[in-house]
Amino acid sequence: MARVKRGVQKTKRRRYILAQTKGYRFARSKKERTAREAIFHAGSYAFRDRRAKKREFRNLWTLRINAAARSVGLSYSKLIGSLKKKNVGLDRKSLSALAKDYPETFERVIKQLEPRT
Repeated sequence: MARVKRGVQKTKRRRYILAQTKGYRFARSKKERTAREAIFHAGSYAFRDRRAKKREFRNLWTLRINAAARSVGLSYSKLIGSLKKKNVGLDRKSLSALAKDYPETFERVIKQLEPRT
């Protein structure tokens, strides 16, 4: 059987790996082994942070809603509870956008929920 030399495939693979690490610092963008490790870590960080991003945005929306609700005289939990009782279909993201960009509209939504006791 004839001998197979792997130079072309090896070079192609190396170029592909180094192209993925373009812009990385030091050996991570120059040396194949460290570049492969950097790609592996970057992928795991990206996977983890795609989930963390959802968590962080939900926390941000909660903070915005709470701040706007407190300016009207309600707490966040009482506001969300009354929204659920009245079957209002606004989610936290849209409530947060209202509170941030259209505070007058947000106040009108709160006023329609219930008379404060």
